[in-house]
Amino acid sequence: MGHKKLIKFQAIDTFKNVLQYPEGMPNKWKEHFKNDNPITLELACGKGEYSVGLGRQHRDRNFIGVDIKGNRIHNGAKIALTEGLDNVAFLRTHIGQITNYFGKGEVAEIWIVFSDPFLKKGKEKNRLTHFRFLHQYQQIMKAGGIIHLKTDSPVLYEFTLETIAETGCTIIENIADIYGKGLATGPLAIQTFYEKMHLEDKRTIYYVSFRLPETEIELKGRFNPNKDEADDEPAAGGA
Repeated sequence: MGHKKLIKFQAIDTFKNVLQYPEGMPNKWKEHFKNDNPITLELACGKGEYSVGLGRQHRDRNFIGVDIKGNRIHNGAKIALTEGLDNVAFLRTHIGQITNYFGKGEVAEIWIVFSDPFLKKGKEKNRLTHFRFLHQYQQIMKAGGIIHLKTDSPVLYEFTLETIAETGCTIIENIADIYGKGLATGPLAIQTFYEKMHLEDKRTIYYVSFRLPETEIELKGRFNPNKDEADDEPAAGGA
């Protein structure tokens, strides 16, 4: 580990707004924030620009940036502390374990901003709008909660639209070019480090927001914990 990374990891150990793999947190976030305001998650938050930006815009809501990389979390956490943004916190953990940290209905909203689109063949399961993640979000979100995706990847954007249709989600807003249409206002006007780079490269920025269905999203194939492993075996005489 580089010296600068080590310094940042040591620093976040002292930050009151950074929780690293905390135990016993489901339904306890109101105790951390000392209020019962709605909670928004920024998944794969990186440097936490969106968590901080949303926290500045909406002081009557709580925001939690989630990422596994502590050296990145350090940046947003330090800004939030410096600016006195008590409604912004950071959770260091794997997003695949998100249900360990929030109770049923504890989360009102989720933002997924410039997350890795996992473009290599066979890596689609790692996209944060894959049905296996949407199933997890259902376990922690309030009924009618909103998920936002903002990305420069047309592949992730189209994949998300397909997943929305396949899982019975409801689209709220769908903008194929937020800057070209002059709609980068409010929360959409917040820019991450990567977004600024993408805009300099004249990339198109996509946005879609949607609600999860009331019925539970089905876990298919190997993601179904109740699936018989024998079902994965090829039929006799198969290729």
